[in-house]
Amino acid sequence: MIQAIAERYRTANRADKQKILDEFTEVTDFHRKHAIRALRQPAKEAAKPARSRLYDVAIVQALTIL
Repeated sequence: MIQAIAERYRTANRADKQKILDEFTEVTDFHRKHAIRALRQPAKEAAKPARSRLYDVAIVQALTIL
């Protein structure tokens, strides 16, 4: 629900944002400031690719022995 309303909130003008916040706080029982923070969150981006390994298997085995 937050994601659907957040997109509309981000693109709205000031007067529309007030109306959206009033409706959102009415439905969710969030405090107004908490609702603002929740709706201003940036849209979630795709996950970052995993980092490559720093050490190869031989080095990891040597470090484990130590």
